[in-house]
Amino acid sequence: MKSNRSNPRYRRLSFSLYLNYVVHGFGLLILAQNMSALSKAWNVPLAVVSYVISGVGIGRLLAYLITGYFSDKLSRKFFVYLGMACYFIFAVGIPFSKSIPLSYFFAILAGVANSALDAGTYTTFVEMANGNGRYNVLIKAVASIGEFIIPLLVSMFANLHAWYGWSFMVMAALLIINAILLLPLKFPKHYEAESTEKESKETKAQGKKLVTTVLFVIYGYLSMALMIWYTQWITLFGNQTHGFSNLQSHFLLSLYSIGSIIGVLLLFVLLGRNVSETGIMIAMNVIATLSLAVLIFTQNVHLSEIASFMFGFSAASGVMQTGLTAFMRLYPSRRGLVTGVFYFFGAIASFTVPIITGVLSKQSIGLAFGADIVIGLIACVVVTLIAILMRKVDHLPEK
Repeated sequence: MKSNRSNPRYRRLSFSLYLNYVVHGFGLLILAQNMSALSKAWNVPLAVVSYVISGVGIGRLLAYLITGYFSDKLSRKFFVYLGMACYFIFAVGIPFSKSIPLSYFFAILAGVANSALDAGTYTTFVEMANGNGRYNVLIKAVASIGEFIIPLLVSMFANLHAWYGWSFMVMAALLIINAILLLPLKFPKHYEAESTEKESKETKAQGKKLVTTVLFVIYGYLSMALMIWYTQWITLFGNQTHGFSNLQSHFLLSLYSIGSIIGVLLLFVLLGRNVSETGIMIAMNVIATLSLAVLIFTQNVHLSEIASFMFGFSAASGVMQTGLTAFMRLYPSRRGLVTGVFYFFGAIASFTVPIITGVLSKQSIGLAFGADIVIGLIACVVVTLIAILMRKVDHLPEK
């Protein structure tokens, strides 16, 4: 079926939706990049600033299920604007706040902004493309642009001896501009006529559907955990366990990022050609797990570099977003709720993985990093079961 994105109105809408995720990339790092400046402005230790940053994760956990549920009841556009409004209040509020509790509230708003944008945007891209999730994969790459720009902005203002809050003001200005651009644009209808027919068939296989739903929820946790586990520990693992130099160890993470970008582009092409989402999920998780095995069991720096690139290429390629799109096929009229549930468990992974790995690191850095292969193996089993059950429930897209 032809994508609605050929419509010029949807091209403009796509641009604005992606621009929000450039801003989201700012939001992911802007507090961490300004930690020293905030510590001085608030007259508190860095540990207190770190505590404030944790509010972002709390905001996600509090909001994902709520925003997901109500994005199906209300308009997608409302939740996109809600996310933008929360990010705007965060961007303007943080540099002017002198109160730690108030700053923590603004950080929670940033987490709410993330969940509201996800609820309104992932669903819109799927509906804009008649059920295809290829444009959701690009969200990850677009957010990376924001993550690339914000450290440069912060360092530029620091070198100019300018107020640290200007980086927040740039973020706020982008949101105002984008709010104006979005105002006249219409979003696609989020309840499809075909969903009634699909959901009437679901009653024939409710048991399998329930199991598949549980597996998708588990995969929401596993896919996020797999990436966070790696990025948190790969540098220390390379340096302390394998004895790589500091430069070589950090380069492993850079190769992961490069692999991620290339993987995103590949998935964008494959999904555009209607390659099976569950097939992609299986292949990418197997590659990621094999790459981890190479990283863990070889001390050859060149093999480790190749493995790190391949891990980024597979685990951080947008395969999580691909899993979300496949999950949406089970509930075509509840895509917002599905998005909220899926990313809620991803947020739980963001919260729990540092705790789990912190405990393991007391034994050794090797154990803390190496345990990620267990996550990879479980993910392989889960996505294989999902692929089998999706066929039996008969919810693969019709060709």
